[in-house]
Amino acid sequence: MIQRIQTIYLLLAFVATAVLPFVFPLWKLDNGQDFYFMLDQVYIVLFGLSTAMTAITIISYKKRQNQFVLGRLNIILNLILLGLFVYRSLNLSGETATVSEKGIGMFLPILTIVLLVLANKAIKKDEDLVKSVDRLR
Repeated sequence: MIQRIQTIYLLLAFVATAVLPFVFPLWKLDNGQDFYFMLDQVYIVLFGLSTAMTAITIISYKKRQNQFVLGRLNIILNLILLGLFVYRSLNLSGETATVSEKGIGMFLPILTIVLLVLANKAIKKDEDLVKSVDRLR
């Protein structure tokens, strides 16, 4: 399980959705305080779903087709999360007098999407290899 490269990518995606949102703020509020994802219910649910889907994907390593489908669904979920971040960043107040600060946490869905795409490529490569070996039998 751990020796496969897609598991490493999925573990990195798990860290990007489970640990890093607690470390990096999404943006700064008008009063100078950092805004973390746990201050909004929608972000809590979306990050939680993404983390859970990544964990389930890691656990289901024997079923490559299910892994691939869960990876695709997780990519869609992270695209929705990224869309919410972009919408929110475009509506941040304070753009006229001072430049509002977007945090590095807004880029976490992009990192997660890249890692999930790399994992899906490796899963597809494994599936193709298994199919080619089955053809030779």
